[in-house]
Amino acid sequence: MVACSGGLDSIVLLHLCKFLDLDFGVLHCNFKLRVDDSDKDEQFVTKLAETLTVPLFKIEFDTQKYAERHKLSIQMAARTLRYRWFKKTAVQQGFKYVLTAHHLNDTLETFLINLSRGTGLDGLTGIPEINDIFVRPLLPFSREEIENYATQNSIEWREDQSNQSTKYLRNKIRHDVVPKLKGANEQFLKNFETTRIQLSKSQFFIEAEARRIREKLFKTQKNGEIHISIPKLLKYGDPKVYLYFVLKDFGFTAWQDMAKLITSQSGKQIFSATHRLLKNRDILIIAPLAIKKAPIRTYRIEKEETTVMVPIGTLQLKNTTIIQPLEKNTIYIDQQKLSYPLIVRRWEKGDYFYPIGMKGKKKLSKYFKDEKLSLLDKERIWVLCSGTEIVWVINYRADDRFKMLPDTKQLLKITLAT
Repeated sequence: MVACSGGLDSIVLLHLCKFLDLDFGVLHCNFKLRVDDSDKDEQFVTKLAETLTVPLFKIEFDTQKYAERHKLSIQMAARTLRYRWFKKTAVQQGFKYVLTAHHLNDTLETFLINLSRGTGLDGLTGIPEINDIFVRPLLPFSREEIENYATQNSIEWREDQSNQSTKYLRNKIRHDVVPKLKGANEQFLKNFETTRIQLSKSQFFIEAEARRIREKLFKTQKNGEIHISIPKLLKYGDPKVYLYFVLKDFGFTAWQDMAKLITSQSGKQIFSATHRLLKNRDILIIAPLAIKKAPIRTYRIEKEETTVMVPIGTLQLKNTTIIQPLEKNTIYIDQQKLSYPLIVRRWEKGDYFYPIGMKGKKKLSKYFKDEKLSLLDKERIWVLCSGTEIVWVINYRADDRFKMLPDTKQLLKITLAT
């Protein structure tokens, strides 16, 4: 399918596809942004599709309303709307690709925009020739070459007057910056393309090296976290050079913050839209953001209850006379020492208990530090309480005050099943 606005570039692409006798359809969006001109563009593309005898698929968008609702710029709103619809329509109609008419000047403008905002290699390599189902066959050609082709072949197109306004950064670069660069060196556009190709090759090499680093250093845990040894990471040299490429698949793009985290104190973290990156001593931990946190509430366990669901699993309570080898998720306690109802809650600052096997009481915060638990580990910890006293730091350590003794008459086995 060919995305066609009615402008020079997309009209030339449309004619080229017809000249090559390709099997294609035409996609046109009316964004309702330029009063009568938007409708005239649609009419122009409709007539051309009829003349070329190719199927046309068109849609109207209330772009202004969408931008306001989603707090986007008009340009970003239009881009989001059209690409989403392009892909949906191509899939529905059984087409493999969507062709767009981006050319060399577009790539240069994107390069300069990204450069002005601050960017890495991704932003300096311009617009990709192929991205998912989107293909851009005109990228090697300048706008001047495309216009010459149109003129020589008597091809008509529509001019978008909004492209002349310099209130948008892209137009300002197009009309004010690029002409000066070309005036300083008539080979500027050609030299830029050569440089862009070299940058793309460099990026390809760095991406391959980043994959090698990930394969060697990423250690996936049972809970889905990824652990990275900082000492091993530093053996690859200055992390500012490669850390962005190693972590960008998790949404992290601010390489300065990522590099700074390495030398920060334990417990510091940064966030992307989907993940968090946490330093825990000499380890970096990548963990997905929770879609929804467990509600902050308490769970009551009455004496007669044998199964209680809590956010970290299911607590199973059973009277027993048989003691099996202890596991992390199981405790045996003297039931007669309990005050019902039992309470399950998140641990809180100031909590303390008497760890079984240790002397005296200890604050949970100190216990966690001694156990070298990460911030993520601590966020997942719940405690089982009898009245105000902690019976069990669930999945970690029971309290000495409730342990079974030789004269214990009622033995209660509590297991956390996940």
